[in-house]
Amino acid sequence: MAIAPQFCRLSIGNGLCLPGTRIGTFRKPFPVRCHVSDASSSASSSSDSDFDTKVFRHNLTRGKNYNRKGFGHKVETLELMNQEYTSDVIKTLKENGYEYTWGNVTVKLAESYGFCWGVERAVQIAYEARKQFPEEKIWITNEIIHNPTVNKRLEEMKVEYIPLGDGEKQFDVVDKGDVVILPAFGAAVDEMLTLSEKNVQIVDTTCPWVSKVWNTVEKHKKGDYTSVIHGKYAHEETVATASFAGKYIVVKSMAEATYVCDYILGGSLDGSSSTKEAFLEKFKFAVSKGFDPDVDLVKVGIANQTTMLKGETEEIATLELFIATTFMASMIEPSCIGKYEVGHRGWGIEERQDAMYKLVEEKVDLILVIGGWNSSNTSHLQEIAELRGIPSYWIDSEQRIGPGNKISFKLLHGELVEKENWLPEGPVTIGVTSGASTPDKVVEDALIKVFDIKRDEALQLA
Repeated sequence: MAIAPQFCRLSIGNGLCLPGTRIGTFRKPFPVRCHVSDASSSASSSSDSDFDTKVFRHNLTRGKNYNRKGFGHKVETLELMNQEYTSDVIKTLKENGYEYTWGNVTVKLAESYGFCWGVERAVQIAYEARKQFPEEKIWITNEIIHNPTVNKRLEEMKVEYIPLGDGEKQFDVVDKGDVVILPAFGAAVDEMLTLSEKNVQIVDTTCPWVSKVWNTVEKHKKGDYTSVIHGKYAHEETVATASFAGKYIVVKSMAEATYVCDYILGGSLDGSSSTKEAFLEKFKFAVSKGFDPDVDLVKVGIANQTTMLKGETEEIATLELFIATTFMASMIEPSCIGKYEVGHRGWGIEERQDAMYKLVEEKVDLILVIGGWNSSNTSHLQEIAELRGIPSYWIDSEQRIGPGNKISFKLLHGELVEKENWLPEGPVTIGVTSGASTPDKVVEDALIKVFDIKRDEALQLA
């Protein structure tokens, strides 16, 4: 399909604009159509898999060896978690409008931070599992959450990881009657199937918001849509989500989404894409088996890893919809105009990002971001601070601070660096936030290290 060349200026959410681009001939002779998953829409299914993941999951969750609601020990379990993870320092900050001064250190705490509901629920159910099965062997398929303190605590409770061999999980160590915990990020379909066949006790702590994304990609599959998943292809959550999809491609950034859209338009958007071979090489680890961009990008729907940066997911959806409705409007389904399938987000993650945007507008000397170094949602909190140009330090525990006025921290792109004299002399105002998997006690321990450094400094100057 060829259309007359024209010029456009693409304006996307949050003020991001792509420069004027020349629109020439589309690579494909067919339209891109969007998928709408609201109650009024009904996408017809053009292909059915021999293995229906939705039916499998439905049957699994109703089995006698499956539990996702706990075992009736919620009150005592939460009391234990409060003893281990709560903080008097955080309590003081919250009681004083999220700002308090200790000596010459003023701390401004983000109004939404730390444990989200899904994480607290996952940890609680894991604790309950050990209470319910005091003598049984308990396994877990991945880290329950991305926090070293919590994961170490479960190891102390004799919860063991499924061992790896040649890069694959060795489920043969799991015996009938064992207990297997599925982490907050969920588990891939093949792992669930293996466990179901082994007749073990399955304790599912998958965050319900993640499960909603699975429902979204299953709708895409039923309607013969390809899922464009905004996420990191190797992240546990995205691996699980992709296993419920039919055809899929994972894009981790706006740049990669633009590349995909440019390919759809035959290089007419910004010239970032090239040949089919180059496309497949670029996304070789991030597409479904047998993926053909010339066929599988005809109809697409957007889904997301729930921990990704909210604004970027929205921009990616806006970009794809703009192309569909502007360049192919004459051939698009009328019900799709003005709508696009964007999956689901964990409300706790979104709240923490919004609070971080507010915190970077405060008058602070630096920001301390606390959370696991493999935590995607924490990385995006750090990203917000870095993009704002505020000195920010991402640490996973108080052990990264010291000895003396030194800190070891991680940059957004993964580099681990050290810095001497990271705390300025004299009074200092510090912004603080923590990832959705980070207990308050971990934040307190880091702040106490800061207080100790500034107290020693005051003594030396006295």
